[in-house]
Order: sequence, then C-alpha cells, then structure tokens
Amino acid sequence: MASNCTETRFAPAQRVEHQTLQRQLEYFSEANLAKHLLDAVPNILLILNETRQIVYSNQALLQLIGVADTDQIYGRRPGEVLECAELAKTLGGCGTGDACRTCGAVLAILSGLDGKSEVRECCVTRHVDGQIQQLNLRAWVTPAEFDGEKFCVFALTDVSHEKRRQSLERIFFHDVLNVAGSIRGLTEFLKDYNPEDQMAIFNRIHSAAERIIDEIEIQKTIAEAETHELKVQSKLISSRLILEKTMDLFRHNDLAKDRCLRLEPECEDLTFISDDVLIGRVLGNMMKNALEASSPGEAVTLGCSLEGKMVEFRVHNPAVISRESQLQIFQRSFSTKGEGRGLGTYSMKLLSDYLRGEITFTSAEGAGTTFRARYPLT
Repeated sequence: MASNCTETRFAPAQRVEHQTLQRQLEYFSEANLAKHLLDAVPNILLILNETRQIVYSNQALLQLIGVADTDQIYGRRPGEVLECAELAKTLGGCGTGDACRTCGAVLAILSGLDGKSEVRECCVTRHVDGQIQQLNLRAWVTPAEFDGEKFCVFALTDVSHEKRRQSLERIFFHDVLNVAGSIRGLTEFLKDYNPEDQMAIFNRIHSAAERIIDEIEIQKTIAEAETHELKVQSKLISSRLILEKTMDLFRHNDLAKDRCLRLEPECEDLTFISDDVLIGRVLGNMMKNALEASSPGEAVTLGCSLEGKMVEFRVHNPAVISRESQLQIFQRSFSTKGEGRGLGTYSMKLLSDYLRGEITFTSAEGAGTTFRARYPLT
C-alpha cells in the first residue's frame, strides 16, 4: 500500500487551474503579508501549494536566478525555477523524474505537505552560461494551512562552501595526514637501520610523497575549475598512449593488488587535441573507482574508439552500482564510498564539461559498470 502511495506522489502531478492558482496567490499578496520584511531575509523563502507550485517567493530567489519579476516564477516548481539539469530527463516537471526520488528537497516538500516539518540536504546541478554549477542546499520545510488548503513553507540555504570545506578538511586532515605519517615511519626506520632492500623502501617513500602532491594538485584543479580560472593547455594527444600511462600509474598501486589491468583488443590509437593533464585526471579517477569497486582476481579493462567526431575513452569493471547511487553519482557531495568521502565522479564531470566533453556510465547485472568519457577531436 505504501509503495503505491509513493508511486502516485512521484507521478506527473495534475496542476491546479489558473483560477485556483490566482486565488492562492492572493493569500500571499503584499496586502496580506509583510512582504518587505520577508524580502530582507537573506535565505530563499518560498510557499508551495499542494501540487508543489510556487505561490510566494522572497527576493533572495529572484536574485539567485537573475529574474526581476515574480510573475515569471509563480506556478512553477522549485527545480524548474532553479533550472535543475535533471528536468531534461522528466516528462512531468520537477519532482517526477527518477533522480527526484533521492532529492532531499523533493522528499522534504512531500513531508511538509503531509503535515511534518523536516530538514534535508540536496544537490542541484545547473548549467549557467555554458558552465556547470552545483548548489549544495539545506532545505527547511514547515507545513502550513490557509482557508482549509494545504501549503508548506520552504526555506533554502546555500551550504556549498560548507561542503567544500568539509571535503578539503577530509582530504588534508585524513588522507594526506595518513600518507605523511607513513612517510615519517619509513624515514625513522631508515635512520636506525640500513637494510638490503633500502631501494624498495626509498621507492615506497617516493610513491607516498607523490600521492600527497597529487592530492593537493587535484584539489587545486577542482577549485580552479569551479571558479572558471582553470587554464586549458591544449596539445596533440595519442589516445592509446594516455591510456597506457594511466595503466602504468596504477599498476603498482595498492588498489591494483591481485587485479588485472588490460586494454581492449580493439582499442584504437587516435590523435586529437586537448589538455592531456586534465584528461589524465579524469581517466585516473575512472581507473581508481573501477579498482576500488573490483574484487581480487577481477579485471579492469580500458578502451578507446572514435564515436562520430568524438574520442571515447572507456573503463569497465564487473561490479554493479546500486540504483540509488546511480541517481546521485555526479553530485559534489555524494560518494559510493560513504559519508564525507571523495570527489572523484564529480571532478570527472566537472573537468569533462570544462573540456567541452561529456561523461556517462552504464551499470547493470551481468554487464558490470562502464564509464565513458568523450572529447572533441579538436
């Protein structure tokens, strides 16, 4: 019974008639509400009707989306006004797509309309002036009733900076600190002892130091891409060579232990113009995720082919990503590895968009998971 109810709530909801919408707008008109006080609130504040349509908005939302007239947003749903990228995959608008089932904002609104106050977080991906923008939002929803009709008060705060800080803290206080600790332990060991395998220990220290530098450079690249300050350094690239370099990079990594790395037999060697460092970052994250998802004895396979006027890189592993994870996989604050973990899939999409490319994936039982990154030939 509960399942049928949920399916109904996510179906393309019937919208109220224009006459009804106009009546509801009057509830929250300037004559009935201290509008100038609400406009002074820095957070986004909306009132939604039972079909999740906006019947009131303060100025904070208008400033965010660059709209001067509230008439342009009344009757629309929050994701439609924010131009959520998931709308392209829906038929009934905001709240009706597959990804909406895991959207914190949609779930909070549904709770509010059911009479329950709730606080949730959500991530909205937008395309603004040709650039990808991800908003990490915290949503507060409170039920309300006017003249026997159900509404909910919907407040949003941008917590993107908070999420960014948490990610940086995790990396520098956890991952980098762990690697630095292993370097210190190895150097102390060498100080008191001169083993025969000194070169092997030196190589481990050198590898650990490179991991620290790589983590810092990755964060620097992501930060520059998010602020549109990243400079693309284009050069002639061999697709097969960059795949082989990526494989060599991970061949002696702990993640690759007891796992097989291989190229597809039909892997093409294509020449194209792009930034080899940024593409190397994307392929490295694709490889890292594939290795982490694989079990000992399994193979991670890399390939490349020409698809139209695009060079397509592929990384495959036998594991399957859960349906819920698939719906959130490119969000900045999401990771399949648990709370507060890496930015791998997000950075893959961010950098691919920066290079005018695209990244997609498929994951199914029996077929495993394949990530595909495509870039223009020039």
